[in-house]
Formats: sequence, structure tokens, C-alpha cells
Amino acid sequence: MGGTLRFDGVKVGGFLSGRWPRFIPQTDGTAIPALDQGLEWPAYAVGLRRVFSPSSRTLLPRFADQDVHQVLGLADGRRAVLVGYAEDPLVEAFWSYRRRDRLVERIVEQGWDLILAPNFSIYGNWPRVEHLINMRRSVIIAAEGAVVAPNLYWYRLEDLRRWADWVGEADLPAVAINLQTVRENTNWHSWSLPGLSWLAENLPERLPVFVTGLSRTERISAVNDLFGSRLHVVSQNPYQYALHGAVMMAGGRQDVHAEKADAFAATVRYMASLLEER
Repeated sequence: MGGTLRFDGVKVGGFLSGRWPRFIPQTDGTAIPALDQGLEWPAYAVGLRRVFSPSSRTLLPRFADQDVHQVLGLADGRRAVLVGYAEDPLVEAFWSYRRRDRLVERIVEQGWDLILAPNFSIYGNWPRVEHLINMRRSVIIAAEGAVVAPNLYWYRLEDLRRWADWVGEADLPAVAINLQTVRENTNWHSWSLPGLSWLAENLPERLPVFVTGLSRTERISAVNDLFGSRLHVVSQNPYQYALHGAVMMAGGRQDVHAEKADAFAATVRYMASLLEER
């Protein structure tokens, strides 16, 4: 931990090159060429458990020592994003095993265009020091990668202030926010939205913000209003809906019994349209 719970002295490198799409679909990492046919989307995301095995605590053979663009079947110029979020046991295992067999270095060598750093859970009934330790761990693990967006999360206003002070000095390629566990409207209105509003006002104006876990039209619109063109949404919705022939539209989920690729493309285009500049 470096003998401190502060973020000072932790350097996160990397540079986010080129223009990135405002919306990035997340899949299980298979059949992307079939899904992308006719869609030609600029970037795709894959979750940590598709790369790091929950059972063996090693890289899955499919990804081991391979170029990620080739593994995913991405066309030239398409970008690959590793979403470092997962259930607590897998994230904790990644922390514990990250220096075994050059695990982090081998993930970097796979050539991900961006990695959203893992976040380590904080719960309200935990001692405050556990919050501080886990936020410090999330910064440490972000600094061990290449082009990495550290994950910002909070329990108190002082956490938001600590993040803003550090981000303002750190010269980061981007930051990430994970809202996948915020399902109830009570938590959204009392915790998530106020924190997001504060960050929107206090983060650097040109810093890209990659948000996961926004699956409802009204929430996407609300966060888009806060961050504007800085916002990039990563979502599993298009893929999950397409598995059942469903699409997401203004009225919510519609079970249209479409072909998987057609349903996937329709939802990707719809969710991207919610982020268009107004």
C-alpha cells in the first residue's frame, strides 16, 4: 500500500488517442465480427471475467499472449476496451495474483486501447479505513497498467474532493465510473446522481469520463446532461437484449424476435442516439 492511504505520488500513464465513440457496447468477446457486420462500430468492450479466469486465476487460454484485436476479430481501426469490473471474489483474486507470471504485464501486452481499472468494493457497514484502503488499491492497480482510466467512487463528500484534487494534478487519459450495482431509484437519487453532479462540476472540462451501468433511458439522458461530450457510456444492454431477440427503444425493452445481429445493431444505434449533442 506504500505506507499511506493518500493518492499522492501515484502516477497513471497513457494517452487516449483519436476520437472515441460516445457509446461502446460490451459483449462476451465472441462473435463480434458477426455482430459488427453492417454496423461497423468503432469500439467494443469485454469484461474482466472473459479474460481472467475465475477458477484458475490466470489468463484464459484464448487471450494468453495474444493480440486482443485478433482474438476478438476486430477490423482494422476498431478499438478494444477491457472493463475491469467483476464480482468481489474475482477482483480480489486479480489483486492477489496480479504479479504472478507477469499477469498485469501480459494484459498490457495484449494491446488494449483502454482499460477501465478495477474498483474494490466499499460498503456502508464497513469501517471507514476499509473504504480508504480500497480506494487506494484502485489507484495503485490503475498505475500498473498502460492506458488506464482509474475508477472514481465514493461514500462521502470528502471522497469526491480527494478524487477531484488528485485528478486535477494527475494528467490522466480518462476516468471511469461504475454504476452497475445502482439499481434502486432511492440509491440513484440520494447517492449516485448527487455525486455525479459534483464530479461534473469539479473534474477537468476536457477529461473523458467512461461510465458503465447506465441502462435506463432517463438515467443516460441525465448523465449526458451533466457531462456532455466528455461522457462515454459502456453498456451490456445491446448484447444481453440481442440474445433474446429483443431491442431497447424509447418505450423500454421490446421483444421483437429479431435476429441477434439485427437486434444488437438496433439497440446500439438507439443508445448512441441518446448521447448525441443537443
